[in-house]
Amino acid sequence: MDLFDKIQKNMGPLGQHQSWSHGYFSFPRLEGEIDAHMMFRGKEHLVWSLNNYLGLANHPEVRKADAEAAAAYGMAYPMGARMMSGNSTQHEALEKDLAKFVGKEDAFLLNYGYQGMVSIIDSLVDRNDVIVYDGESHACIIDGVRLHMGKRYVYQHNDIVSLEKQLERAAKLTEQTGGGILVITEGVFGMSGAQGKIKEIVALKDQYKFRLLIDDAHGFGTMGKSGAGTHEAQDCINEVDVYFGTFAKSMAGIGAFVASNQTIVNFLRYNMRSQTFAKALPMPMVIGLRKRLELLINRPELREKLWTIATALQSGLRSRGFDLGVTNTMVTPVFLKGDLNEATSLTMDLRENYSIFCSIVVYPVIPRGLIELRIIPTATHTLEDVQLTLDAFSQVSEKLKNGYYKENKFALA
Repeated sequence: MDLFDKIQKNMGPLGQHQSWSHGYFSFPRLEGEIDAHMMFRGKEHLVWSLNNYLGLANHPEVRKADAEAAAAYGMAYPMGARMMSGNSTQHEALEKDLAKFVGKEDAFLLNYGYQGMVSIIDSLVDRNDVIVYDGESHACIIDGVRLHMGKRYVYQHNDIVSLEKQLERAAKLTEQTGGGILVITEGVFGMSGAQGKIKEIVALKDQYKFRLLIDDAHGFGTMGKSGAGTHEAQDCINEVDVYFGTFAKSMAGIGAFVASNQTIVNFLRYNMRSQTFAKALPMPMVIGLRKRLELLINRPELREKLWTIATALQSGLRSRGFDLGVTNTMVTPVFLKGDLNEATSLTMDLRENYSIFCSIVVYPVIPRGLIELRIIPTATHTLEDVQLTLDAFSQVSEKLKNGYYKENKFALA
């Protein structure tokens, strides 16, 4: 069979819907200043789909730092990969700042979060080692695990009994191979809002002799007393061996970092292929990230505002009978019962008639028969935004229960 013919017959679980979903449900265009209110298809919408947790995307000090750095350096500097010709004092200073903030000896900047996690996993383990990972891990972890040429065992999501069973298997195998064990979980699971059970996982370290890597993309900057992350929130900073955070969420930037002890970070510096063979982060982004981190550390009121909004939203939804699953973070999933057609009609009703833009999640990401409206509160939202959303959700939920979305099909103009 011709390769392109095969692809045309199977466009993938999401791609199969692109003819009608593109530009609205997938690849929508949100325009205007990044904020809680933006323009969608020529109309202002209340937006709950941006991971701009602390509202730094358009913070005046951030915009000023970005602009001044771009004017001074352009977007090309420094040229080349960090190892060869793309290093700078600013890159190294940001690494030191990050390491100190998350409680580690050193940190290493990564060009992209997804690519970075894949490469961290690939670098840390060899064919004699065993990976044990959470069954609901992010796609970047799954892809990193796929590169592993040794054994990998998956445990049921946040299930410590299941984890221990897999650790027993891993321990027996490594006795034969002479390898080690790497456990991988997330600090905050971005779809459900659940925290990874880091405290319970590290309690098993003495018995099974593993090292722990956490992906704290959503927890970095939002969780813990200082915002250092989920490992701070669960009081186990020292027990997390390798800490990974991204800049794409609380820092409203691009790129990521990995932090650990000096030896491990140096090993990663010299062995991560995704960084050795890739151009360094541009100087304006690095300088802008230093300003973002400064605000994250020194402006706790930003994090307090995020949690004020998240708490009001979640308590309001729960008081109205909505199912938010197991979230114990700011991520707010709202689960409803319905099929794909009802999900699309409900979402269009929210956008077209209530001017509320939020992300929709359906099968195969979640089980059939469920609709998830994924709400991301930020420090830029207001309590008025929360009230408007609570009222709108109550109305569309009632319509869903009464069969309105089965009988009324919304069509794109």
